[in-house]
Amino acid sequence: MVTEHGSMTKTDANRAIDAFCSAVTAAMEKGADVKLTGFGGFEVQPRGERQGRDVRIGKALTIAASKAVRFSAGSKLKSAVNGKAD
Repeated sequence: MVTEHGSMTKTDANRAIDAFCSAVTAAMEKGADVKLTGFGGFEVQPRGERQGRDVRIGKALTIAASKAVRFSAGSKLKSAVNGKAD
């Protein structure tokens, strides 16, 4: 799909996508938020330690603290998904 929209070869499209993913990953590994105006944003959100339950045996367990990636859709993406043109 990127090849049609970007008028590029499949190889060039794959390189561009790989470079974009690497840049986003590197930024988020450092704890930075990534904003793509109109499209949306990715942010690192810490999750604290919490109690859970092993449903197989019913035993309580502690789930370790971790970081999660959160995506928030931007206004242009929301409008496109809802069938509204900007």
